[in-house]
Amino acid sequence: MSSSSEQQDRNDLALAFRLAERFGLHEGICNHFSLRLDSEEERYLINPYGVHWSCIQAESLLLIDADGQILSGEGTVEDTALFIHVASHRANPRHKVVLHTHMPYATTLTMLDGEDGTLPMTHQTAIRFYGRLGREAEYGGLAHDSQEGERIARKAAKAPEIDILFLANHGVVVSGASVSMAFDDLYYLERACRQQVLALQTGRPLKVIPDDVVRRTADQFSRDLAEAAELHFRALERVLTRNPDYHFTF
Repeated sequence: MSSSSEQQDRNDLALAFRLAERFGLHEGICNHFSLRLDSEEERYLINPYGVHWSCIQAESLLLIDADGQILSGEGTVEDTALFIHVASHRANPRHKVVLHTHMPYATTLTMLDGEDGTLPMTHQTAIRFYGRLGREAEYGGLAHDSQEGERIARKAAKAPEIDILFLANHGVVVSGASVSMAFDDLYYLERACRQQVLALQTGRPLKVIPDDVVRRTADQFSRDLAEAAELHFRALERVLTRNPDYHFTF
């Protein structure tokens, strides 16, 4: 039987899946979210392969150990999910939640070469991620073994301040201390990347915000980031609860 804290984690992670699908941040039945339970042993909640995100409920989630053995739940764990997520959680223990997606605009930036393959400080929304962005510059194929998962996570292991990792030619990994924090970052990251992609399409020079203004604004963001994330997440939860057919726009 699940503890009350595990049940809340299940509820929140399942909600994050359904919201991500509503906002178009999913890709078919691919991509994966995970949550490390508050336990002395490595125990993770993760989505079973083959279940559409719109259908994921708390009881849909698998409970696995660090070797990918299923401790409870029905279904299978995709290899890429296991190797990317376990390595990512281990790389930075403060990340309780790890979200991996191929969401359109962020993934578009990962297809660009060099520093263009991440998010520059050209808009206010981007500044919330200042000092928290990393980039894995080489694509290594599908993560079908632990070595590739560890390679992807090496940036986070070397720089614990990184919460958002751009994977070249692949997608992004967004991590956080709670489901609401990670989802909030996922949502605003895609919006910031959309703004960047649209700006690039004009073909005109980008106006980069001065470093001193960026640092000051990032500090302003950090003061209430966690509280704002929780308020946003619960507001979206109420929308789905009261009006399950509500049409979200991004």
